Amino acid sequence: MADESPLDRFKSVLTGASRAIAHEPEVEVAWTADTAVANGKNFRVPMPGRGVPRAQAMEARGFADSFALKLRHHDEALHARHAPAEPAARACYDAVEAVRYEALGSNAYAGMRDNLDAALMVRMGADPITRAASPDEVPVQAALALLLRERLTGQPVPPAARAGVDMLRGWIGERASEDFDALAASLDDQQAFQNLTLDMLRHLELTRSDQPEQEATDSEDQEGEDDGEEQPQDSEASEDQSPSEVAAEPSEGDEDGEDSEVEQQADDDSADAEAGDEGEEGMLPTRPNRPWTDIPANFDYKAYTQAFDEVIAASDLCDEEELTRLRAYLDAQLKGLQGIVTKLANRLQRRLMAQQNRSWDFDQEEGLIDAARLARVVISPGHSLSYKVERDVEFKDTIVTLLIDNSGSMRGRPISIAAISADVMARTLERCGVKTEILGFTTRAWKGGQSREAWLAGGKPAQPGRLNDLRHIVYKKADEPYRHARRNLGLMMREGLLKENIDGEALLWAHSRLLGRAEDRRVLMVISDGAPVDDSTLSVNNAGYLELHLRRVIDWIEKQSPVQLVAIGIGHDVTRYYRRAVTIMDVEQLGGTMIEQLASLFEDEKA
Repeated sequence: MADESPLDRFKSVLTGASRAIAHEPEVEVAWTADTAVANGKNFRVPMPGRGVPRAQAMEARGFADSFALKLRHHDEALHARHAPAEPAARACYDAVEAVRYEALGSNAYAGMRDNLDAALMVRMGADPITRAASPDEVPVQAALALLLRERLTGQPVPPAARAGVDMLRGWIGERASEDFDALAASLDDQQAFQNLTLDMLRHLELTRSDQPEQEATDSEDQEGEDDGEEQPQDSEASEDQSPSEVAAEPSEGDEDGEDSEVEQQADDDSADAEAGDEGEEGMLPTRPNRPWTDIPANFDYKAYTQAFDEVIAASDLCDEEELTRLRAYLDAQLKGLQGIVTKLANRLQRRLMAQQNRSWDFDQEEGLIDAARLARVVISPGHSLSYKVERDVEFKDTIVTLLIDNSGSMRGRPISIAAISADVMARTLERCGVKTEILGFTTRAWKGGQSREAWLAGGKPAQPGRLNDLRHIVYKKADEPYRHARRNLGLMMREGLLKENIDGEALLWAHSRLLGRAEDRRVLMVISDGAPVDDSTLSVNNAGYLELHLRRVIDWIEKQSPVQLVAIGIGHDVTRYYRRAVTIMDVEQLGGTMIEQLASLFEDEKA
């Protein structure tokens, strides 16, 4: 069509190419400003610039090609049937399979190879292998995948990851060089490739030799059992600890067996994250509605260290050009909801302005005749006329803080709706003379960051408390005009921002900012999608450690603080934490629910 933009035409061509590669006519391709991900036949790939620059187009094509190759050449049920239980081994198992189906396309088509290389460069930008300073810091799955890719396709290791790969090249080559040759010969046979991968993981001492025996359920796996019996069963016999054992933090030598068991469970939970994500950004926290667990009465919450925590302005987390691009992406989503947004904003404004402007005192001796009470005078003439008097209402000076969960499980539509709703609320409340602050909370790293490194260096003392680096983000200050902070809300769309969440400390932070304000009415609205989740903290403390702290913070605010607290849960029940809360199952309800909850707080009620 003549009115199609270059971006629209590119999307149409990309969708057609993906359908052809995958042999699936129902494949759909959409843009995202977040991590590229595939959900069945729906692909979300990075959106190039308006003019579709060649480099950005290749990146989008690379992700789409990878997803299409997976759809065509990968059997998820077969892949999951004998996946190893150990977290480090499972990560390698998944990474090696991705190398296999991408190699099939790379070896067949030179153009596809270039596209896949461009997408790999993007993934490498967020991979810890590019920042590793010692072999212990190198993620084994990344090094193994890049070395196998080099063997299967002839493509060199990306320069950013070369130093990290070289640290493990000798160790991997010594144990798995013959496995690489065997894998190259069975590239188009997933079953054979899977069996050879399990052999390679045993040779690398990443999984126990009896693992396939325990999971075998059919005659095809009997050969794997025979092979497994020939391997040594005592994993502690090796005097040389492999880099993978350091990265996976094995439980051998730990004095507390319970901590090891909890850590294993936390790692297993994280392995259930989105199947389409890879590398560091794929480690999404889960959102279980965990049952309440009994904790000793002397329980005391603490942080192992606060040295690496940060409170940072949104504008300091990325440059102006990227922030402008992210805001444009958010505006594109807001455009489709413009009618709903305007309706919600007007509804809230009418309710607030009505309360500010007028109210009536009834049963007065003089004033305007109360027509609603004339009927009783007609029925019983002995009653005197009733009057009403209009009076001005003292509308309390108000501040509203929106505290938004920026955890990985909010990725996609939930965080987009949260950002859009925050945008609408800030504009509307500013028109009504109500000051608004917008805050977000997450962590700086997956699974601990520098706090965990400090704990490991300190000898891993028992019950260390919170064990991750907090990141509290200020999107809009209370006294800042909306027009100055408008662009900052686009940061929520940024790839790699959303990690884990420690709700209790975030609540205390937002609450302390409110207490420092002079307004008469202070409202704290929390938008979250479940319980606090931080794998690093939960792996070395009691199972309910973060939940108990959150409950105590909420109880204190609700019973003793002048701050009014309300919560909105997305997809998970938060009413078990907050007295005043609602849960929505469809994120499209968030905007209306926020407005209804906030408006109800302005109704006359006892403190």
